[in-house]
Amino acid sequence: MNTNKMIPLLADMAIFVTVIEQGNFSKAAKKLGVTPSVVSRKIGHLEDALGIKLLQRTTRQISLTESGEVTFLSCKEMVKAAEEAISAGTSVTSTVSGLLRISAPKSLSNQVLRPILMEFLKLYPNIQLHLKVTDQVLDPIHDSIDFLIHINEQPIESLVNIKLGRVEQTLCASPKYLQNHTAPIIPDDLKDHSCLCLGENTTDNRWRFIKEDKLVTVQVAGSYLVNHSEMRRDAVEQGLGIGALPDYMAVQSIKAGKLVPILRDWELEGNYKGEICLQFVQGKYMPNKNRVFIDFIKQKLLPTEQI
Repeated sequence: MNTNKMIPLLADMAIFVTVIEQGNFSKAAKKLGVTPSVVSRKIGHLEDALGIKLLQRTTRQISLTESGEVTFLSCKEMVKAAEEAISAGTSVTSTVSGLLRISAPKSLSNQVLRPILMEFLKLYPNIQLHLKVTDQVLDPIHDSIDFLIHINEQPIESLVNIKLGRVEQTLCASPKYLQNHTAPIIPDDLKDHSCLCLGENTTDNRWRFIKEDKLVTVQVAGSYLVNHSEMRRDAVEQGLGIGALPDYMAVQSIKAGKLVPILRDWELEGNYKGEICLQFVQGKYMPNKNRVFIDFIKQKLLPTEQI
C-alpha cells in the first residue's frame, strides 16, 4: 500500500485500537468525543481498505477475529510510536530554557521582529528573552549579547554570520504630494523637491544613486529632518515631501495606496541598507536555547529554498 492510501487509514487504525481497549463502540466514542455511528463507520472503512474482517460483533460485545488480533497488535504499536513522538517533541520544547539576550535595530525590531519574537516565546515559554533595541552595533562579548542582529554590508569578521535577508531603501512620495508636484524622472530632479533627510550628520542631504555603472550624487533640501523611520514614513504619507524608507516598511504603505515608489530604476545608497546579519561568538558548545532560536528565525525570515 502506497503512502497516499495509507495516511487516511492512520486515524481509523487509532480508532480501532481505542475500540478494543475500551471494550465497545459506545465507550470508545465517548473517549474520542464522537458518536458510536462514526466509530462503527470508521471500523467498517478500515475493514474494507484492508480486505479483512477485524471484529465479531453481537448486540452486547465485540471480539477480535484472528486477522483482527494480528492487526490490533500492529496498530497498537503504531499508536504507541505516535505517542512517543509527541512526547519527545513536547519534551524538547519544554526543556529548552534560560536567558537569551539579543540586540537589534529599532525599526527592524518593531516592524519585522516583534511578531516573530512573540511567536518564539509562545513556542518556548521557559526561555527568558532580553531584547536590546538600539541602532548601535553592540559588542557581543563586552555587552553580554548572545545574538547581534543588524543591517550591514560588512558583517563583523570575528563573529559567525548568518544572512537572514536584505534591506534596501525605497524612495517614496504620497499621491497627494505627486498631485501638486511633477514626479522626478532622474535623481537630479530631486533638487526641485522637498526631501526628508535623516539629519544625523552634515552629509545626510547628499543622496547617492547607482544605476548600472553610473553613480550620481544629489544635494537635496527639505523642511523636515527626522531619523526615526516610522515618523518619516508618516510625514511622507502626509505629503510633506519625498523620503527614503526601508523596503519592509514601505511595502505595506505602497500596497495600501498611501505611498508611491519614486526612481525605481535607481538604487539609493546610504545607511540602513544591506544584509540582515545574525551574528554571534563562535564556541565549541552551543546551548539548546541558542540553537532553537537560530533555527526558528531562519525559518521565519529566509526564503524556503535557502533554509
